[in-house]
Amino acid sequence: MNRDRIRLIALDMDGTITQHRTPLEPDNRAALDALSERYRLVIVGAGACRRIHGQLNGYPMDVIGNYGMEAGEYDREKGELVIVESQTVTVEPRDAVLERAARLRREFGMETFAGDSVEFHASGMITFPLLGTRAAIADKLVFDPDRSRRRPLYPAVKEAFSQYTVFLGGSSSFDIVPRPFDKLYALTRYCARHGIAPDEVVFFGDDYLEGGNDRQVYESGIAFVPVDDYRAFPQRIREVL
Repeated sequence: MNRDRIRLIALDMDGTITQHRTPLEPDNRAALDALSERYRLVIVGAGACRRIHGQLNGYPMDVIGNYGMEAGEYDREKGELVIVESQTVTVEPRDAVLERAARLRREFGMETFAGDSVEFHASGMITFPLLGTRAAIADKLVFDPDRSRRRPLYPAVKEAFSQYTVFLGGSSSFDIVPRPFDKLYALTRYCARHGIAPDEVVFFGDDYLEGGNDRQVYESGIAFVPVDDYRAFPQRIREVL
């Protein structure tokens, strides 16, 4: 990593700079402030841009959402995030997805859940929440924080949704994403729009093992700083400051 060449700091959110589905805490906000004094910042996320922006308490930075199917740029004059790109990709009918999810639940012994079995996003991305769409946040956080419960299930979900790219999402779900969208694809397109070269980027992420949604970036050759506990983020930024 050549610090003198760094122009862009790209960041995962949940697990890297925040706890899953929880607001940005003061220490990590201060760490982002320190980074923003030297570099451009962008979140490369799995959720929708406005949800990410809200979880970050409106932090003034660009946001890529839904693995690149949505993009928002922060307008400092208006003091708001402006959605500059939004795509919808339909791969197959909802009924086919629901049927496949029901079959997987029978195989996994997880036919009891809160809310809906599957969440369909406007972009065409699908979330398969093992606890259901209305499960309590507290239950989600303790279900599988180290992903050890979902890793044995990952091959079956990946095979069932072979037309998509499948990721271990959050702490209790799988993200099922239309191709070619993933975080590397999204980051590459963002850099191209802004004239930033791959060796001018550093990515901070926590989910870089097999099935993780930071994996493609981790394997790409882009400088990658692992953050295995979001509370350690202020210490991890020392590598670029």
